[in-house]
Amino acid sequence: MPKLKTKSSVKKRFKLTGSGKIKRNFAFRSHNLSKRSTTMKRTNRGSTILDKSNEKMIRPMMPYAK
Repeated sequence: MPKLKTKSSVKKRFKLTGSGKIKRNFAFRSHNLSKRSTTMKRTNRGSTILDKSNEKMIRPMMPYAK
């Protein structure tokens, strides 16, 4: 059985928490921030847990994440 490849884009964008959930950052934080509201910029500062429906799609792309 050959090794499975991890999707490079997933490797850069997602991390696993200690309990095995997938953590992600918020989008829309790189440029054109002058037209975005302060509230949006503040809310998107941190990270959040990926919801279950998207986790089913991302999990197969990172086969060796525990």
